[in-house]
Amino acid sequence: MTVKLVVGLDGAETGSRALAFAKELGGRIDDCELIAIYVIEWSPFSFQTAEENAKRHKRREEELETATTRIVDPAVAELKAAGFKARGIVQHGDVAETLNKLTVSNGASQIIVGRTSDSGIAKRIFGSATQNLVMHADVPVTVVG
Repeated sequence: MTVKLVVGLDGAETGSRALAFAKELGGRIDDCELIAIYVIEWSPFSFQTAEENAKRHKRREEELETATTRIVDPAVAELKAAGFKARGIVQHGDVAETLNKLTVSNGASQIIVGRTSDSGIAKRIFGSATQNLVMHADVPVTVVG
């Protein structure tokens, strides 16, 4: 049976550390697939003008393409070069909720993410995506420092 692990990427050093840890962990598992996921934070509750709404779909498509080519595709190529079964997913949504949903729907047994170092008022009020994921995920979450 293939063990599936999700790696949450963020386009920063924290995502690179999560990817390195996933490779190390996956290397200890005989049949392992790594799923690299990047979630573009997107709120359906933004206030926009009519012109902005008309451009919204095009902007979302451009963001998906950019994240795929700059973040996910290189990570998947790195994993495949290391001998892993690997694939990538890019999706818009709430980071913690979307990572959890994609993990469950893909039958993965664990999520690996990097620790964020965000600070400021938004984090104090809403918490970080990593904190929210750890508190609400349906599978174990490993946070890499």
